Amino acid sequence: MRAIWKGAIAFGLVNVPVKVYSATEDHDISLHQVHNADGGRIRYQRRCEVCSQVIDYSDIEKAFEEDGRTVVLSKDELKAIPAENSHEIDVVQFVPSEQLEPMMFEKSYYLEPDSKSPKAYVLLRRALEDTDRVAIVQFALREKTRLGALRIKDDVLVLQSLLWPDEVREANFPSLEADVRISAQERDMSAALVESMAADFDPASFTDEYQVQLRQLIEAKLEQGESLDTEETFGVEAGEGSKGEVIDLMEALKRSLDRKRGSGSAAGSPDEQAGGDSGDAAGDGEEEAKPARKRSTAAKPAAAKSAPATKSAEKPAAGKPSAAKSAGDKAGAAKSSEGRGAANKSAGSKSTAAKSTAAEKPAAKTAAGKAAGTRARKPA
Repeated sequence: MRAIWKGAIAFGLVNVPVKVYSATEDHDISLHQVHNADGGRIRYQRRCEVCSQVIDYSDIEKAFEEDGRTVVLSKDELKAIPAENSHEIDVVQFVPSEQLEPMMFEKSYYLEPDSKSPKAYVLLRRALEDTDRVAIVQFALREKTRLGALRIKDDVLVLQSLLWPDEVREANFPSLEADVRISAQERDMSAALVESMAADFDPASFTDEYQVQLRQLIEAKLEQGESLDTEETFGVEAGEGSKGEVIDLMEALKRSLDRKRGSGSAAGSPDEQAGGDSGDAAGDGEEEAKPARKRSTAAKPAAAKSAPATKSAEKPAAGKPSAAKSAGDKAGAAKSSEGRGAANKSAGSKSTAAKSTAAEKPAAKTAAGKAAGTRARKPA
């Protein structure tokens, strides 16, 4: 690493000489612009609007314009500003680290001792460790007076520049003022999803997928040239991504939990954890109805006993037993289904008639009921 700045930390009357290094770097693949017709490099020229000449960088100065008036500031005039000439990192406060708003952090720098004896450097580091505080500092770097936080990372002093308060915009969104009702079940399910994804943060476990795929594209392009097939290279269609569909919030939470817990087939499924009434809150969606139908099909004997054949006839016959009514209804249903030619509906009505007839008590089996049961057993 190359030091970008040299100065000293002013810690009361203690002076700590340091070298400043950029603690972060850009790992993005560098791309430049070319003409798509011939591949020629596109370059930008510093051209003067008055004389139309291309100006060398050494002949360029900075200026400020306001109300039609322009003030030109030379390099020497800018260097004459007292704060620009200061090479001192002035400690002004020691504050608890939790009082620093992360949004204010701008850029990080490593500070290395710049003296034969690092005793003052170690003393400041120990003071920060013993008090468990962060030093708020002011310093000038690259033609700007900055606010910063001095903290410790792996026995190294780290200087993090901070944005000034007026550089952080206020978040004022009228949409957030609306009265939004969140049910207790939605909160419970979202908390369960958070717990299922909880882990200790390990930066090394994350990868910049775009840069990896960009490198893959460049290498494939070098090998295949213009015959490159992006779908074959990446295994998906180019531009394929999230469709951005709007789905039910509860359904999204359930699917997320199912994905984390193995399709939600375990005993600790979201419905059971939420008290078994999640179907009502979610609106009994299609994904919930399918498992319910499977369970009822598997338990045929119990369902046959409890499921009443209560499709009421349009012309009820007074005084007839309930079994006769049911049998008459079933016979009518079987005939109408034969007239329509729907084999699946006829088969369903036959099986229903057979189950309900077997379930009736012997005393209720009248002659009309037996005849209706016989007619219902005829093949469709």
